[in-house]
Amino acid sequence: MTSTTYSLHHIHHHTTFGFDAGDYSRFKFGDGAVSKDFGIALADGFISEYLTENPVTQQIVVISSPYSFIPTATFAMKNWFVYRINHWLAEQGLSVVQEAKVHRTITYKEDYGELNAEQRMNLIGNDQFHIDKDFLQGKTLLFLDDIRITGSHERMIMKMVDAYGLDNDIHMLYFAQLINTDIHPNVENYLNYYQVKSIFDLDGIIKSGNFCINTRIVKYILNYSFDSFCMFIENQTADFVEQLYNMALGNGYHTIEAYERNLNFIKKQLFEHSALERAG
Repeated sequence: MTSTTYSLHHIHHHTTFGFDAGDYSRFKFGDGAVSKDFGIALADGFISEYLTENPVTQQIVVISSPYSFIPTATFAMKNWFVYRINHWLAEQGLSVVQEAKVHRTITYKEDYGELNAEQRMNLIGNDQFHIDKDFLQGKTLLFLDDIRITGSHERMIMKMVDAYGLDNDIHMLYFAQLINTDIHPNVENYLNYYQVKSIFDLDGIIKSGNFCINTRIVKYILNYSFDSFCMFIENQTADFVEQLYNMALGNGYHTIEAYERNLNFIKKQLFEHSALERAG
């Protein structure tokens, strides 16, 4: 078993990143166009900086960051990473990638990006990650994530690897990595919210035609102050509101007290819309 880490961008300064902070913020809230750009860039970087010099002859399995029901922002980036790397593999006469999922069991409302390293491990340390060990046998694993700040998620992945006794070659791939440890981990929140200062900043992303729902945007909307939340929801399409509700239930967010009032408002909206459709 070998384990390597590759990151496309290395963050050495708290305001200069090598990529556009506004793009990253939109990506984290579901902008599919940016997800495409990021996924292709990560694949191109990994191919040129690693694969061309270190060819992988085993079957490659690509694994996005762990999630329960609602995908993370990384999932949308992962799709384009896979498309791009498959083009290259096919040109080399190699097998195209397979995919697998890391299942997680715990959901929480806290904003991970504002926490320090110790708080991050305390938050996710009791989580459990699960994967299909038999499917992975004899294959090279690429674990994808958008950014590596303190390495907490990576440690949880490697804890899972040890627990399952996996002996695969493993590559941890990131769009960006915080290199300068003097920078506080909450730089992640600076990036996450660079272009999203209020719930109303989500409107353009959702209605862009490239929207990919993810855990961050669902939690952000459900945790927003009720009056502004209601104004925002009333300005959305019935299809989006229904998707939001379905995703929330799928992740068990109806069991989180902080989301209860906003979810009940959505439920009422959906009931009224359904009644109008039946009457019409």
